[in-house]
Amino acid sequence: MPEGDTVYRAARLLDRALSGRVLTRTDFRVPQHATVDLAGGTVEATVSRGKHLLTRITDVGGAAWTLHTHLKMEGAWRVHRDGERWKRPAHQARVVLGVDGAHAVGFSLGIVELIATADEGSVVGHLGPDLLGPDWDEDVALARLHAEPDRPLGEALLDQRNLAGIGNMYMAELCFVSGVHPRTPVAEVAALPRLVRRGRQMLELNKERAVQSTTGNLRERERMWVYRRDRSPCRRCGTPVAVAMTGPAGRERAAYWCPRCQPEPG
Repeated sequence: MPEGDTVYRAARLLDRALSGRVLTRTDFRVPQHATVDLAGGTVEATVSRGKHLLTRITDVGGAAWTLHTHLKMEGAWRVHRDGERWKRPAHQARVVLGVDGAHAVGFSLGIVELIATADEGSVVGHLGPDLLGPDWDEDVALARLHAEPDRPLGEALLDQRNLAGIGNMYMAELCFVSGVHPRTPVAEVAALPRLVRRGRQMLELNKERAVQSTTGNLRERERMWVYRRDRSPCRRCGTPVAVAMTGPAGRERAAYWCPRCQPEPG
């Protein structure tokens, strides 16, 4: 599932392409909105909230609507000039928003729903402070993490109700650079504030580039410390990186760590 910086870049792409412009065409290729037509509305903005995208549209019969989308595992937004060939198959398109000369296409989106802008809280109100958002509040994020002291750190970091924007990749990388095993209880992580600040720093750096890196090296096989490097030697000590599925039943995620640099909690 995309990390918060990927969603932030998607929001910026849509905001630059559509904001302040009048929609000339809309096409919602999902059953619940198949008959909706927002042509004539004005796109006010697109913002990210954790892993959610909110595109705000006004002047639609006097109403203000928000298109709420989520990329989930395979989703992506692309902007094309009129007449330009789409970069993904047409059957994967779920939303098309057209303006003069261009159109934005949402492919394989996991969530597509229209809600009144005044009701945005119904879809994102449960989220914790956004690491890349204007609402970021470190104290609130730490308080939410500490509210379940016995919860494994990796699981707590992935819970968007605690802080919004961290996915599996950043969870693994943050645990490694902090020298903490993903299954360590939150209460046993002495440097939790430092870990959270590192998380924000990582997302801030990567939101400005299409290629994510936590090592500082942008070469393909050198960008990550442990994520998806199972059985490869640890970059610090040479121990093979371990991987295991962790988390609640039905929502397990792959966790990566170095057995030597990140000893398993006793």
